Amino acid sequence: MKKTEAQAVVLRVTDYGEADRIVSLFTLEHGKLQGVAHGAKRSRKRFGGALEPFAHLKLQLQAGKGLPTLCCADIVSVFPGIRGELDKIGCAAYACELVERLTPDEEPNPRLFRLLYRYLERLDQAPPSPSDRRFFAVNLLKILGYQPDLQVRGISVETAQLLTRAMQTGRFGAIVFPEQLLREADLLLNPAIDLHLDRELKSLAFLKECGV
Repeated sequence: MKKTEAQAVVLRVTDYGEADRIVSLFTLEHGKLQGVAHGAKRSRKRFGGALEPFAHLKLQLQAGKGLPTLCCADIVSVFPGIRGELDKIGCAAYACELVERLTPDEEPNPRLFRLLYRYLERLDQAPPSPSDRRFFAVNLLKILGYQPDLQVRGISVETAQLLTRAMQTGRFGAIVFPEQLLREADLLLNPAIDLHLDRELKSLAFLKECGV
């Protein structure tokens, strides 16, 4: 059995059986993976607070038959600034759900890992911004090769220019969409995302309730 180390963001955690948890991860080195954390439900001592959504970890996995086993996980950051605010939790969940559902298994994508990490870091340190969420979405689509056509009916020149700049700057907070242009951006981004999904995003419905 081969052991491997990875830097990862926890996308989702699911209870499995009486004692175990299945952890969905997006890793810098190996792309999207799932691993089994044996005994994680019965004892928090082994993994501490590492197995929480949005946590940034350094971990060790052991490959075998079926899913890899999580041997150990060290916390780099749990992004505590996210966890006390529902709208921040919703934004982080949206980003993680997009990454989990749009990326193939075991295909490294360092650019996407950095985008996800920077967005979580931004949410941890600053108020949640509707502009930042659209910034994340359009750059995710670009990185995955799903960049939408910005010259479509119903999208103003101003919105197209802001989305173009968002894909060029690479820095959260650099682009601010006025309220009207946020709605236009959604008319472009949401269908472009839905095209690659088999069901609606749970996190997006929650965000609409929060108004983010």
